Amino acid sequence: MPPSPSGNGSGPDGLNALPRPELVERLLACLDVQRWADEVADRRPFASTTEIYRAADDAARELTREEIDSALAAHPRIGDRVQGSDTSSSWSRSEQAGVDAGDAALREALREGNEEYERRFGHVYLVCASGRSGAELLEILRSRLGNDPEEELGIVAEELRKIARLRLAKVVEG
Repeated sequence: MPPSPSGNGSGPDGLNALPRPELVERLLACLDVQRWADEVADRRPFASTTEIYRAADDAARELTREEIDSALAAHPRIGDRVQGSDTSSSWSRSEQAGVDAGDAALREALREGNEEYERRFGHVYLVCASGRSGAELLEILRSRLGNDPEEELGIVAEELRKIARLRLAKVVEG
């Protein structure tokens, strides 16, 4: 059963009351890094939402290359039609809602940009897409192609943290 983004697990009291496996499952939908989810879950009980976010931020501060790769595997390409009924897929569809599926030229430019990015860096292009248009996401992609691989890895880690924070808010605040 996919984790519910809201319901009886929302807020500090709800998260504190969840069985650990269920909380970890919900956290993994936010950031697919087992160490991160375990560290956040182990910081319970939470007295406030601020404590939850602090625990999440602390645990995500130093993502390893392996953790970044694991987390990237859970993210679709920007512009791809996301399949699946799990929570992460649902959130990805919502986050990429600004990409106009009817704009064939934009879809093709994103496809080509994604391929070029993946050849250059060896992993999927990741950006916090929430609230951004497809044209903006393409512009960001193109601007990042000039980065060196180490610099880009740092940017990707930061984007993962942003996405995790946004998704965690859906879990915490319902």
